[in-house]
Amino acid sequence: MLPAVSVGSTTSEFCTRLVAAGATPLPPQVARAARRSLFNVLGTAIGAARTAAVDVLLATAREQDSGAENNVIVAGRDDTVDAYWGALLAGTAAHLDDFDDTHLATVIHPGAAVLGTLLALAPELDVDGERYLSAFALGCESQLRIGNAVSPNHYDRGWHITGTCGVFGAAVSASLLLGLSAEQLEQALAIVSTMVLGHREGFGSMTKPFHPGKAAVNGVLAARLAAAGMTGVADPLGDGGVLTVFADVVDNAALGGSWERDWELEYNAFKPYPCGIVAHPAIDAARAASAQLDDPAAITAVELMCHPLVPELMGRRQPRDGLQARFSAYHAGAVGLLDGEVGLVQFGDDRAVAPDVERLRELITLRPSEDCARDEATIRVNRAGRDPICVHVPHARGSLDRPLTDEELFEKVDRLVEPVLGTGAARRVASAVDALAGAVGFDAVIAAIRPGGICEGEKNQ
Repeated sequence: MLPAVSVGSTTSEFCTRLVAAGATPLPPQVARAARRSLFNVLGTAIGAARTAAVDVLLATAREQDSGAENNVIVAGRDDTVDAYWGALLAGTAAHLDDFDDTHLATVIHPGAAVLGTLLALAPELDVDGERYLSAFALGCESQLRIGNAVSPNHYDRGWHITGTCGVFGAAVSASLLLGLSAEQLEQALAIVSTMVLGHREGFGSMTKPFHPGKAAVNGVLAARLAAAGMTGVADPLGDGGVLTVFADVVDNAALGGSWERDWELEYNAFKPYPCGIVAHPAIDAARAASAQLDDPAAITAVELMCHPLVPELMGRRQPRDGLQARFSAYHAGAVGLLDGEVGLVQFGDDRAVAPDVERLRELITLRPSEDCARDEATIRVNRAGRDPICVHVPHARGSLDRPLTDEELFEKVDRLVEPVLGTGAARRVASAVDALAGAVGFDAVIAAIRPGGICEGEKNQ
């Protein structure tokens, strides 16, 4: 059982529970959820290792070399950077392709900012793998509980909730790894509450994934400042704190609850497609319709019945590059119909401006309805001289009703990791993550996500 919680402010009770939970083994089902989330976000970070955005950040890091020790690895590359750039690069890369974990109730992607925190602090710490997994789990969970407290109004106001809640998750993970007390953690959250960031106007650009990257940087900084004695505002999560700026109504009860059961992390989902998750039902429907489509040129019109969030978040009809395409339901439906497969290639710059895709995007009409669930969609493809094709998807792949199995999750990560690190790399990453609860520490994860890296257990084989 966890220690009793002393009566205090909203933030002090939250921090007391967090530190107590960090000193207690994760419940088995939570540990499993944490390993799956960590494995997935490592895969998305590695998959983005050679992208233009990561190249830009690395080039800037070299130009701004502070003289600090460059011993933080960049996932999927031989490069090393200092702790600041390590956090920024990992958090950005993990979210870059919009392929990372997603908490469906809040639309938070909790893993990216916390991964940046773990990688940035790893070279200076001597703690076991179980503590890393616990810090990862609690960093994700704290984001999700804070997100529940301000949803849905916070997101509706235009905030990018992954960035705004990500700073708190990063501060929690950093504080737990650095061994801060509950009182120091409270100050870390007070400090980081003045460093929140992210708005939805950045969607479709390099600045969207920058949000969890900067959240990781800010969270680590806040924890270090709190450890050194800096203080902040009283009760930042309580009445009059930053959450009242985030939303019109704050549900403080969402911050409480048991840390032995009912974890939001268990409801973290994994995307089968690298784009905004609200378009995934439409993609499933389009891919199913594609199997019945013998001549795409015969298409005269396409109707997509969907949830109202689809046009709100992904209403860009003619994106001009891959980043914009990730926020276009028109593009998602078009490539699903034309290619029958929707992966990184379909959201690349070339496919975003391909003539056949541009033509079909113009023929698609979105039909939003409040009666349509978020994970539901229906597509109707009208064709010249042929009967229409109709497909209804009641629950999209990757939703809570159709979650990815362990095998499907591994296949996804393998497809991301193999082009960067080679055959067998995903298995090494999976083994290193699974071993965090045992004798193997986080150094095995570090080795597995680098070119040529091997796990400790393989050295003796």
